[in-house]
Amino acid sequence: MRVTKAQAQANREHIVETASVLFRERGFDGVGVADLMAAAGFTHGGFYKHFGSKADLMTEASANSLSRSLASAEALDVQGFIDVYVSRAHRDDRSSGCTMAALCGDAARQPDALKAAFADGIERTLQTLGSKYPAAPDAPPGDARVKMIDMLAHAVGAIILSRACPEDSSLADEILEVCHARITASLTVQSET
Repeated sequence: MRVTKAQAQANREHIVETASVLFRERGFDGVGVADLMAAAGFTHGGFYKHFGSKADLMTEASANSLSRSLASAEALDVQGFIDVYVSRAHRDDRSSGCTMAALCGDAARQPDALKAAFADGIERTLQTLGSKYPAAPDAPPGDARVKMIDMLAHAVGAIILSRACPEDSSLADEILEVCHARITASLTVQSET
């Protein structure tokens, strides 16, 4: 039975979404093509009808999940973003959480096309948050961007460090609490000046 172009596109989108979840949950090296296709409900052989390689899928799935994360960030102000991002709920929800926190370490060892997808997602996140940041009127040019880079790196790092601890670890919670408080304080100081 022949698959229509619309059904083929829907199948591809389903594979990308399934990959996005599995990659965030297990890392790029923790998911094989056969396991991924089985999780998506397809045969292993069908993979190459949709993608040239696993690296191609990794790039597309990452771009897809980075865009979805950005859509979530667009609905929040900067403090709201920090409240949601630097939290135990986000820390514990690896498969649907932020792609940066789940896969930046893996992306650093991947081809340039994947790194470019991450760079684009990071840049778009910085621009989105920066557009919502109430920088002081007398702040030097570029100050808001510097603040957003610091805030995003701090938030992503907090999730990564917290996830590296055992789930029932008091240190995992302490990292989140300290980082959340420090990021919030740094944002408050800036907006008050």
